[in-house]
Amino acid sequence: MPVADTAIGVEGAHKKYGERTALDGLDLRVARGTVHGVLGPNGAGKTTLVRILSTLLRPDGGRIEVAGHDVVTDAREVRRRIGLLGQHAALDEELSGRQNLEMFGRLHHLGARHARVRAGELLERFGLTDTGRASVRAYSGGMRRRLDLAASLITEPEVLFLDEPTTGLDPRGRAEVWASVRSLVGGGTTVLLTTQYLEEADQLADRISVVDHGRVVADGTADELKTLTGGDRIDVVLRDAGQLGAAVALLPLPAADVSVDADRRLLSAPVADRMAALAGVVRALEASGIEAADVALRRPTLDEVFLHLTARDDRTDRTKETV
Repeated sequence: MPVADTAIGVEGAHKKYGERTALDGLDLRVARGTVHGVLGPNGAGKTTLVRILSTLLRPDGGRIEVAGHDVVTDAREVRRRIGLLGQHAALDEELSGRQNLEMFGRLHHLGARHARVRAGELLERFGLTDTGRASVRAYSGGMRRRLDLAASLITEPEVLFLDEPTTGLDPRGRAEVWASVRSLVGGGTTVLLTTQYLEEADQLADRISVVDHGRVVADGTADELKTLTGGDRIDVVLRDAGQLGAAVALLPLPAADVSVDADRRLLSAPVADRMAALAGVVRALEASGIEAADVALRRPTLDEVFLHLTARDDRTDRTKETV
């Protein structure tokens, strides 16, 4: 990726807390104007990475640039170009939504008039104009998170860090935040998103990096990462669990790769040619008289990818998988 197209560049980032290694030579490159998801188990180094990128923490080693500026030697310029939405809302519940935004504007050295204008723009952008004069105490979880997101944009940052932005929100609240993030990227903002919700990364991220033990262990689009678990699968649910054995022997599927779930009456197997496999299975079922309740093709989920990449015993010797 050309340097001019790179919003975040990380090469060999290291960070230790005492004897514990948080980042162990992590490499990452994020394209401008995209959402880049960072996934990983608890303790993988995601929050440490965000804190270093946002200049809240100094790395022990490595070369790290955000918006073309080094986070160590040019931290002031980095801070002028970024916004940060942490895991916990940083709002004053006694103030109204508008008052919160104006306060953040003044903290960022905007003049009183500029802060008022910017607050109004952000309230409208995030659909909070009608509730802007209400106390934040009365806001729903989704409204609070949207207001917090608006506050992180008070200076119109080039790069926005979202550290688990929808933790604790219900599905409606998450959907509201997702819509807001999409609109930001449509306007040219680069977003680095850390999340524990695999669906969130699937919905929002143009590219995803999986982090484990302080390193990026896989990198690609959601579809590319899903191929790491074996690609497409076909699921066959039978009416009669007693026919599972016969189905394994009769269906045109690689028997050694077929997984059987007797409780769910389910056969599942990887397939190379989606449509040919589906047609072959349906014909074999009809010919054999085995009755199916359902036959479906599916891609692996990001949950399966996540477990596949982070639950193996050889983590410390693993090299990065790029697809």
